[in-house]
Amino acid sequence: MARKDNKGRNLKTGESYRATENRYMYRYKDERTGERVTVYALDLAELREKEKEIQRRLDSGLLTTSEAKKTDLNTMYEHYRGTLQIRDATLANYDALWEHHVRNDIGRMRMVDIKPSHIRTFYSDMTNKGYAWGTLKIIHGIFCPLFNLAMDDEIILRNPAMGNLEGYGVKPKEKVALTREEQKRLFEFVESSNSYNIHKPLLEIMIGTACRVGEISGLTWEDVDLQRRELTIDHQLIYKDLGEGWQFYRHEPKTEAGKRTIPISDTLYHAFVEQKKIQFMLGIHHDTEAAGLKNFVFTAKSGMPYAPNALNNVLKNIVNAYNKNELKLAEKERRTPNELPHLSCHSLRHTGCTRLAESGMDLKVLQYIMGHADASVTMDIYNHTSKERVFAEVEKMDAAMAV
Repeated sequence: MARKDNKGRNLKTGESYRATENRYMYRYKDERTGERVTVYALDLAELREKEKEIQRRLDSGLLTTSEAKKTDLNTMYEHYRGTLQIRDATLANYDALWEHHVRNDIGRMRMVDIKPSHIRTFYSDMTNKGYAWGTLKIIHGIFCPLFNLAMDDEIILRNPAMGNLEGYGVKPKEKVALTREEQKRLFEFVESSNSYNIHKPLLEIMIGTACRVGEISGLTWEDVDLQRRELTIDHQLIYKDLGEGWQFYRHEPKTEAGKRTIPISDTLYHAFVEQKKIQFMLGIHHDTEAAGLKNFVFTAKSGMPYAPNALNNVLKNIVNAYNKNELKLAEKERRTPNELPHLSCHSLRHTGCTRLAESGMDLKVLQYIMGHADASVTMDIYNHTSKERVFAEVEKMDAAMAV
């Protein structure tokens, strides 16, 4: 005969009513661990909601109470990782950061033992080691949703990472674009160099399009319509080890704003034509395939596209050669040398954006060309004030006031 509560309602297997305490109890055995688990509720409806949640947790393989107490941060990361729907490259970045910074440090701690002070100490240690704020921001971007998931799974009561990033990490240096004068000297040097003159079209196209490094690396001649003078950007190339060794992967832009058609100016037109000539003279084979793409605009002699670090090395070598030559000239002419700053693909993209902003280009048009999903990113560059720009604006004011 079924057991009943004080209101005459039938109780299911495992349920009971404790009259002395005026509350309900449900007991069950976790078949995976053999543990006897008991939950309580003040009324039958609440108890049965808890029973449904228990069954859901058991069906989905979520952790039991005893397991939760033993769960460390590394184990929780594996659970969290399995819930993510993100790019393979992004996941590989997460894994690399976790392995390098977290796994053998705070990752060994039990979830229930981690307090805000542990998170702050971890961030403080990384800051003292010189790690950039951007690196900590990515790790923090893993921690926060991971701890939220642990809260949802009733492993912990609160998120110890929330609100604890502020003040940590080495702040990034301000992005510096080449001035017009520096840009002029760079091109004059490259044009006159027997070693680096083949890279002039590359520099012109990187600055003229302000494309991302992956977009430049993955650019194919099918993307370049010289007749209509249009450049189509709808993919980028990355070079990563995603578990199968280092290789190229084709990726769609992160946002729809990344897909765009850039007009080819006269300068860009001549740069693309010159690049075609250079490839012909070097005997570049266009049937070499990488990530399902071929016929690349910028390649090594093998016909393979440049990896991002290879493009950055090209720029590094050019600047080093320029500065070495400039130091000799300055010493000979007894003057202060005008060295060029360190260059990267990103700084050339920044330079291109700055040149477009200096031309007075409409902000929304600039945002479109840059492929920025957020206008505030474009605005940061658009509003960047240089001495050169200040003088140019004052000259405009003089011209407007002239009678």
